[in-house]
Amino acid sequence: MTAGIATIAYVGLIVGLYWLDRERRTRTSLALWIPTVWMALASSRSVSQWLQMQPLNSSADLTQGSPMDAAVYAGLLALGLIALLSRRNRVDRLLRANGSILVFFLYCVISIFWSDFPGVAFKRWIKAIGDFVMVLIILSDLDPTLAMKRVLTRLAYVLIPLSTLFIKYYPELGRVYGEWDYKAYYTGVTTNKNTLGAICLMSGLASVWCFIRAWKNREEPRRVQRLIAYGMVIFIVLWLFELADSMTSFSTFLLALPVLFFADNRTNRSRTAKVHILVIAAIGLALFAEFLAPSLLSLVHRSATLTDRTDVWALALSLRDSSLIGSGFESFWLGPRLAKIWSVFKWGPMETHNGYLEIFLQLGWVGLALLGVVIATGYRTIIGDWRRNRPTASLMLAYFVVGMIYNLTEAAFFRMMAPVWIIMLLALTNVPAVPARQITRAATEDTFASVDKPEWELLPLP
Repeated sequence: MTAGIATIAYVGLIVGLYWLDRERRTRTSLALWIPTVWMALASSRSVSQWLQMQPLNSSADLTQGSPMDAAVYAGLLALGLIALLSRRNRVDRLLRANGSILVFFLYCVISIFWSDFPGVAFKRWIKAIGDFVMVLIILSDLDPTLAMKRVLTRLAYVLIPLSTLFIKYYPELGRVYGEWDYKAYYTGVTTNKNTLGAICLMSGLASVWCFIRAWKNREEPRRVQRLIAYGMVIFIVLWLFELADSMTSFSTFLLALPVLFFADNRTNRSRTAKVHILVIAAIGLALFAEFLAPSLLSLVHRSATLTDRTDVWALALSLRDSSLIGSGFESFWLGPRLAKIWSVFKWGPMETHNGYLEIFLQLGWVGLALLGVVIATGYRTIIGDWRRNRPTASLMLAYFVVGMIYNLTEAAFFRMMAPVWIIMLLALTNVPAVPARQITRAATEDTFASVDKPEWELLPLP
């Protein structure tokens, strides 16, 4: 099959997936396209990379950025803020219910004052705020459960098939070759194999969750069509996992699946202790394999140094500034420190590949403590939602496990425009229940609303 014919076929596949999963009875807000585009760029490539402009080649280039990308992100952020302004009451409730997240973002912006690169740090903080704005748009929708499903499926139906198309028929876009070993690495719509693994992780779990819910809803008139759509995405995701060879994402996927299945079973609602044990077991198994029994890594063809990660950790720790407050938000991997690390590791690491260590280097012990508060309050919120039988609780619990495990060997905590961080932020954000009498009024306030019948699924259940 030629590339042209394959392109037509894959476009047909994408359209077909949307058609199979179309919803006739309800429509979500048009504002959901804002976080969809934002997350699509975060999960694939920036606009300048899609246009194949000159990539960043030196540590000095990292302080400049791309004016085109900055303009696109600023435009999306502005549209997002406009959307939130039209939902002031709902957004105010969300912000009041998520004080720990706001405090963390506040500390991040305060840390800019002791950064060696305050201008760069501030611009990156604005991007990080953009991630939270996109999460707020999703969760302030009149039907947040449907909104979340729409955004995640829209991303899966485009990014997963396109990654397959690029890998098979456009190798100049879907593959890269190692500078030292000349080995082919499959990247799909992304720029590296680990990011491809991350979007497979995000889309795979979302598709499994959708499949489970469609399977249980036997009264749904389009149940079979939806099962076909979700099943196709799951099949392609598993194939991409094998090609990407991103063991962090694949192993995290396997560890999060049992949590998702157990939490989605309604007969387990009274077994909170078992959920805690399952979550701890999943995270504990990852810790044991990666740090206490590194010989197990040979089973997945990885070295005991986690592909040089432990060596990077040691060097990065030797270059740290204040242990209490760190180097400042997103400021460690700039300037002389980055030049020193690149002089030792010729493959040019841009992070520690450990989210907890990354927070320590950037924000110190204070940052780690605040992160711990965010994680603890977020987990308590998820468990509370699960007890109340909220539809998204099982998926959010799986995403929580993903964030905790993924950050052991990748840096995805409070990293601007990182797909794993965005879905974890989605999971950690508390969505307070809304009185039924306010739903109709909220629909008239939302200038972006396009909903035939508002259905707030997060109302308190009897």
